[in-house]
Amino acid sequence: MDDTKRYERLLQRYRDGDISRRGFFGLLGVAGIATGVMGTGLTAAGRKAMAAAAADPVQVRFDGWGGVVSEAFRKHAFNPYEEKTGNKVVEGTFASGDEFLTRVKAGQPGEYNLFHASGVFDYARYTNLGYGVTLNEDNIPNLKLVMPALQEPYREVTNGTLSAVPYDYGTTGIAYNRDHVSDEEVKELGAAILWSDKYAGKIGGWNDWRTRIWYGALKTGQDPNNIQDMDAVWEALREHREGLLKYWTSGAELMNLLASGEIYLTEAWSGRVAALQQQGENIGYHDPKNGFAWQECLMVLKGSPMEATEELVNFMLEPEVAIAVAEGQNYPPSLDPNKVDLGEKIPKLPAFDPTGTLEGLTFAKPAYWNGHEQEWSKMFGRIEKGY
Repeated sequence: MDDTKRYERLLQRYRDGDISRRGFFGLLGVAGIATGVMGTGLTAAGRKAMAAAAADPVQVRFDGWGGVVSEAFRKHAFNPYEEKTGNKVVEGTFASGDEFLTRVKAGQPGEYNLFHASGVFDYARYTNLGYGVTLNEDNIPNLKLVMPALQEPYREVTNGTLSAVPYDYGTTGIAYNRDHVSDEEVKELGAAILWSDKYAGKIGGWNDWRTRIWYGALKTGQDPNNIQDMDAVWEALREHREGLLKYWTSGAELMNLLASGEIYLTEAWSGRVAALQQQGENIGYHDPKNGFAWQECLMVLKGSPMEATEELVNFMLEPEVAIAVAEGQNYPPSLDPNKVDLGEKIPKLPAFDPTGTLEGLTFAKPAYWNGHEQEWSKMFGRIEKGY
């Protein structure tokens, strides 16, 4: 009975998160307690809990965008999760959502578990291809802290259930070198400044077909979610290419091009610009009217170890973890500012909405853009190559 009481005290500490699985079994060993010796003295619930604690560590694979984003996840989420649970998080990176989808299609069921998806775009694509799951939301209690405005678009796709949880949001606005381009000029011209002859040869652009077409729509005065004249957009993208130094393909390359002065102007991810500003670079940022707002989510794929993955997702939504990751990657978290104190840094980040409604941001309509993906991505690929 003494062994049983000692075990139950240790088990409670383990359940409370005071000790990891490794620490739990280490202390059992120090106390001279073994499952086979004491099993008959435990309740059925105790034996079940003991068996769960004794289970082999589970491996969960996470794929993300790399760079400062992955560094933030590893430092603030994965390392503490591994220490607490004994499970292992294996990381991979990708340069684009299209690239990662190709890997998933070529992989084995269960090979890929959790990834940092480009919001409702990817969510709808993966769900329609049969890669989605139905999360047990009871295992993710921190989901209650997430802004409803970010959850609703996902629930609409999957009839009220979720295969992912919103994690962060941001904008793709205009970044510019203040040593060469003025704030007033950018605000006056908006998206059109990316076509300026004055800065030809010093302009960059992301080689993402959605972003290029979105800005082509802005340049031609059209609603990006309801483009009426695609010929005008294609012509605008050909003109943009003429003044382009190069298309960039990653956040690291974007930051290097801006910091080195190779380019003065480009559309850019708000978090990467914030990182440059924090490093002392004289880079400005402006969201033009109807600029490209987006959200990202943590999507769970079919064949994943569900309980371990849901536990990881819930851990990543813990306010102290989500805030630390947000501060590390410079994108506002999905946590509702009306429910969670987000500290001092996050409210100062580009794109942050203090209301929690996101009504001031323009998001892409997934059905509209996914419906044109095959045609539009192919056409932009030709323009990118100079045709």
